[in-house]
Amino acid sequence: MSDKHRVARSYESPYTVPLAMHKGERLRWEPRECEWPGWIWCATDSGESRWVPESWVEKGETVAVLLMESGWGWATHESGQSGWVPLEYLGRP
Repeated sequence: MSDKHRVARSYESPYTVPLAMHKGERLRWEPRECEWPGWIWCATDSGESRWVPESWVEKGETVAVLLMESGWGWATHESGQSGWVPLEYLGRP
């Protein structure tokens, strides 16, 4: 059951088309001043950008795991830095 609310004042969004994304898709986000706490500015690889609820986004860096051994992974960051990381610290992209 949904809660009903009465509109107290008008609001027109400057973003008439929502940002379409899929679970696991990479987004770039940047800190921006926002009057609405809990929202962050995100952009897709195709260049579209909009405000997104922060709770919908899992922030983190991406690494390539090239080798797994005894619960650890040999990971390489996009910057080229490599090292062993506990697999329990890595989520799925």
